[in-house]
Amino acid sequence: MEELEEALYEEFENYSYALEYYSPESDTEENIHLGAVHWVSLALSCLAFVLGIPGNATVIWFMGFKWKKTVSTLWFLNLAVADFIFLLFLPLYISYMAMNFHWPFGTWLCKANSFIAQLNMFASVFFLTVISVDRYIHLIHPVLSHRHRTLKNSLLVIVFVWLLASLMGGPALYFRNTLEFNNHTRCYNNFHEYDPDIILMRHHVLTWVKVIVGYLFPLLTMSICYMCLIFKVKKRSILISSKHFWTILAVVMAFLICWTPFHLFSIWELTIHHNSYFHQLLQVGIPLSTSLAFLNSCLNPILYVLISKKFQKHFRASIAEILKYTLWEVSCSGTMSEQLRNLETKNMCLLETAQ
Repeated sequence: MEELEEALYEEFENYSYALEYYSPESDTEENIHLGAVHWVSLALSCLAFVLGIPGNATVIWFMGFKWKKTVSTLWFLNLAVADFIFLLFLPLYISYMAMNFHWPFGTWLCKANSFIAQLNMFASVFFLTVISVDRYIHLIHPVLSHRHRTLKNSLLVIVFVWLLASLMGGPALYFRNTLEFNNHTRCYNNFHEYDPDIILMRHHVLTWVKVIVGYLFPLLTMSICYMCLIFKVKKRSILISSKHFWTILAVVMAFLICWTPFHLFSIWELTIHHNSYFHQLLQVGIPLSTSLAFLNSCLNPILYVLISKKFQKHFRASIAEILKYTLWEVSCSGTMSEQLRNLETKNMCLLETAQ
């Protein structure tokens, strides 16, 4: 039994989603480097949570409840919802790192946490792709856009994107599992318990599906849309809101910068099946690239504030409205207190006079 557990432990350490390469049994010098990587990754994840929760909540509040519902606001609203849901689960991952990669939350939360991370990645890139295609059609084919670009159709697209993202993240619900070893519980990808060929096949298939569907195909689509858009805008002298264009482009670039290292290391990780030459490099690269990917969830609201004049205007107006309402409540509260004190004094005087 002990030999089986040890074999499983060695096996699952090679197939990680994040930070499962770290081993307390490593030599001292290696542990120093891994310890530094560990704390940097932990800091980036904490930063993503601290900045992302209020930032995405603000975007959801404005675009979901304050602004007029348009096709564009629905795209960005769902993008913020995907990031917000993921960030709500991020403390589980942060706790996992802080406790030296011990997972005390049970198997179902192990599955759910990984599923939400995958859902966020696919939903984000799918919505960015939809935004890019929508912007291209809206500007270059206005007649087609006017005919089909409706709130009803956009809602159908949104439902389809969420269903597709859930389908792509589904394998995490099936393969993620927990394993106890040396009083430590790990959350890992259990592709198969015994057969190395099945493990190899499943790891390769899921990795390449994730890279192609969740990165390369959307990247190619967005690149074609923006290249054609820039070319035809110049050729036809079409008027375009530069601020809106740069906001979308900045959001897309942020996604690429944050997620590209993650996908590169996911592909590189496949080499661990054949040799362990790059094992130490993967120990450093996978946790850092994963935390960088998580950081993307807090960047979009910051980009909206820095670039979008419309968002800045509505943000200032909403803050002014909140402050005005708060001051009005305080003022009313003070007035009511003063009135109550005066009434109480008047009643006391009447009682004394009656006596």
